[in-house]
Amino acid sequence: MSPKPTKALAAVCLSSLMFGLEISSVPAALPTLQAVLDADFGALQWIMNAYTLAVTAVLMATGALADRFGRKRIFLGGIIAFGLSSLVCGLARDAQLLIVARFLQGASGGAMLICQVAILSHQFRDGRDRSHAFGWWGVIFGIGLGFGPIIGGAIVSLADWRWVFLVHGPLALATLVLGADGVTESRDPIAQRLDLAGIITLSISVFCLVYFITQGPHLGFGSPTAILFVGAAVVAFAAFIGVERSSKHPMFDASVFAVRDFSGALLGSAAMNFSFWPFMIYLPIYFQAALGYDSVQAGAALLAYTLPTLAVPPLAERLALRYRSGLVIPAGLFVIGLGFILMFLATRVGAAAELAVLPGCMLAGVGLGLTNTTVTNATTNAVTSDRAGMASGIDMSARMISLAINIALMGAILVSGVQSSLSLAAPASADIRALAERVAAGAGSDQISPAIARQALVHGFGWTMLYGGLAAWILAAASRLTFGPALAARPEKRQAAR
Repeated sequence: MSPKPTKALAAVCLSSLMFGLEISSVPAALPTLQAVLDADFGALQWIMNAYTLAVTAVLMATGALADRFGRKRIFLGGIIAFGLSSLVCGLARDAQLLIVARFLQGASGGAMLICQVAILSHQFRDGRDRSHAFGWWGVIFGIGLGFGPIIGGAIVSLADWRWVFLVHGPLALATLVLGADGVTESRDPIAQRLDLAGIITLSISVFCLVYFITQGPHLGFGSPTAILFVGAAVVAFAAFIGVERSSKHPMFDASVFAVRDFSGALLGSAAMNFSFWPFMIYLPIYFQAALGYDSVQAGAALLAYTLPTLAVPPLAERLALRYRSGLVIPAGLFVIGLGFILMFLATRVGAAAELAVLPGCMLAGVGLGLTNTTVTNATTNAVTSDRAGMASGIDMSARMISLAINIALMGAILVSGVQSSLSLAAPASADIRALAERVAAGAGSDQISPAIARQALVHGFGWTMLYGGLAAWILAAASRLTFGPALAARPEKRQAAR
């Protein structure tokens, strides 16, 4: 491989590493952020949600801009913005500024992400070189997601929480130098115009729904303000559907949902974010506040949850080739659900010890490994090649939207479970909801003993684990039904699988 494509591949891989790290390393720092920034539970949720919401908001927009004005130009602009916003995150002195900076970081990360596949597809046209390039890209992206928890935990323990964000400054600079020299500019000569109305209406709908879930307990779910946000979410979503149906160049081409393989895979894509990925945001709190781990130990324990996601995909690929995606994806979701149910049962028998929880973590990771890459391949293979980019955009948007909603929803379930337990043990004069939010965030209170706080936290996590397991199973069944009856594998597929 010549130096120029090698530099382009290095730039794409480094940018994917940064994107993955910002999803999985930050959860390990949340207990520390709660203490040093005096952030409440809702602020911790928004520190994570701001990133995913921003990614969702810009994915389709930056994809269209990159097609029209140049993938290299948007890619390099995203790298610069990501590096600068990461510096602001690291220098933030309060939770509010960190949330704003995380939104900017997510927007620039989404711009980098959407350009990565287009750059690799354009710059590596030979089949063998392309396979090699996408292989490296997938491995590095997986390392960012899989090892992010232990990297984040080590940084918090050995240095300072700010370096979880500041480390992206030098990484972004190195990526920018490699990309400027190695990436070749490319455009889509028939690129469609930007669907601005679709982007705005969908973003407003998701934001209002997440705001209702996170702030509903404080506002009162039946209060006029809460009802206003629910109404705005419904109206904005209805407007989004209307805009997409009437637009000549819609952001989402609704006709692809008639393809059963595409819709079945998309349900699998969303299901992972009803269970595995949002729970990773809260699992470090469980390890540290319930099990008493420090940041490094919590990061190491999280490897039981994330490492199987790196080891299993090759097996999933072979299984999909032999038995088709319509069987592998629902099976993977079932395994995720089984892992969550095992974790739930561990909390019910009073065993908060790692030996009781880690097997469920590992099983959930195996299920994710079976599902994740299979979903991506299935969504793009289910449509013609000229619609693969659009299909990939819908897949990524479904992931980010369901992730943002379920980060909020799992947090609400966790707090409700903690509150249910505390209502039996806390003093009558205590503000139970505020106390539950402190406990759910991993913070203690002088109003209750550490043992009561720990018991309540384990109880709340039991509710969250049960939700993740049941959601995965329900969506596994829905995905399997959507895929339809299994057909015999084509002879060439059976032969290739041998």
